[in-house]
Parts: sequence; C-alpha cells; structure tokens
Amino acid sequence: MDYPCDWIETADGMRGRDEDSGEFLGASRSQQRREALDVLALAQRLVALSPAQLAKLPVPDDLHPHIADTRRITSHIAHKRQLAFLAKQMRREDDEVLDAIRDALDAGGEAARQETALLHRAERWRERLLDDGDAALAELIEAHPAADRQQLRQLVRNTLDERKRNKPPHAFRELFRAVKELLEAGEAGDDETA
Repeated sequence: MDYPCDWIETADGMRGRDEDSGEFLGASRSQQRREALDVLALAQRLVALSPAQLAKLPVPDDLHPHIADTRRITSHIAHKRQLAFLAKQMRREDDEVLDAIRDALDAGGEAARQETALLHRAERWRERLLDDGDAALAELIEAHPAADRQQLRQLVRNTLDERKRNKPPHAFRELFRAVKELLEAGEAGDDETA
C-alpha cells in the first residue's frame, strides 16, 4: 500500500512527513508536551474549585469522580500522581469540551460573570436588610419563600449589635453567606423549572 508520505519512527510513535513539502504532519513532541501541560494546569484549576463552582461548569460527568478523588488525596506525591491521572483522562475528551471548560473558567467567561453578579446581589440585599430592617426582610421572604425568617432577623440584629460595639464583622459575614446561599438556591430552583 502506498502512502502519500514517508513515515518516521520517533519516541512518541509514528510521525508522517509530507513528500512534497517535507513538513511533518503530526504535532511535535514539544507541542504535545505543551498541550499536556496546559491540560494539567486546567486540571489543577478544576481541583481547586468548590463543588458548587464545579457544578456550574460544563465538566463531563465521567470526570467528576476523578476530580473528587484528586481533591480527597492530601499526600503530596499521591496527589500529584492522581492529578496527572485526571489530566490524562481530560486529554481523552474532545478539544471542544476542554475549550468550553476554559471559557467558563476564564475571568471574562459567563460563569465568572454570573458568580460576580450573584455576589453583588447578595451585598445589596445585605445592605438593604441592615438599612431597611423588616420591610427589606419581608420583601426578601416574598421573593424567596424557603428563607428562614427567624435566622435572617437574628443575623441582622447581631450585625447591627456588632457595629455598635465595634466588634469584628463575624455576624456581618454570616449574614452575607446566608443571603448568598438563599440567592443561589433560588437560582438553582429557577434553572430546574426552566
């Protein structure tokens, strides 16, 4: 059988060369290594994410157990080995899948914009709860019926008390977390109904 090119045996397998131009047809070992290191860096970024952040990304379901295993392992060498295995599994995915994950992780990506918008909404609600009191709480409860009115009211009281006494902002942060979780749960419910 005649092939339109000469085949050269290399350490990374067979690599063809075009007879007419003399150019190599496959990626060089250096290029393959750069691509593999790029996927490894992407794997590191995925492992560093929280499960909630990871759920928002277009990560294939077959990669989730590998990510969880990598996150679970704390021994340095074993973690490194598991991370390399995760990257190997990711390299088996299509380039389009990896590009979609990179775009979602990108600071200008849609997931990052949505997360930033959620944080800003939570900050606005927290300030409204502290400034307007029960009127803002009633409005928040109306928008999110699953909210725990008593817990939110207590957090608002604790935050105001904290401010009066010039204490560290522990309750202030707790109030933010509670509002953020409430807004996230509301968005998750909206996604399910859509």
